[in-house]
Amino acid sequence: MAEPFHDRTLPADRGERYAVLAQEMASVLVGEPNIVARMATITAMLAASFPHFFWTGFYMVDPERPDSLVIGPYQGTLGCLRIAFGRGVCGTAAMTGRTQIVPDVHAFPGHIACDSRSASEIVVPAFDGSGRLIAVLDVDSTMPAAFDELDGRWLEAILSATFGAGD
Repeated sequence: MAEPFHDRTLPADRGERYAVLAQEMASVLVGEPNIVARMATITAMLAASFPHFFWTGFYMVDPERPDSLVIGPYQGTLGCLRIAFGRGVCGTAAMTGRTQIVPDVHAFPGHIACDSRSASEIVVPAFDGSGRLIAVLDVDSTMPAAFDELDGRWLEAILSATFGAGD
């Protein structure tokens, strides 16, 4: 088991912090095949590592309704239970298969306000080894413009290493 860590034990530089975190996640997850366990671990580690991550979690593609996302492991306040593809930031990421970085959620057409305190959001699609969408990682912040391309690149890399390449 990894040593407990939090934002005070990680580098202050975001890029360095993501690099250390990605390495630690890979170490913790090695050999774990269960997708929910992998998602729960990623969620907990991200939420503990970035104080401005207000809500951090996964919405999983529902196998019984493949055009719908259902809440998965998360850290934060109550989340929406279901989101249709194409609705809100999560549904847009699921429908397009592309990371969505939203500096002001109130300006995003069709934004779903699961918690009105959210001000900005990043949503990153997670694909399995065959390229099939399995979930989206949703991170909200109460700070406007809290996410940028650096967050997008690192979160995409973490999800690809965790779900796409396997170990």
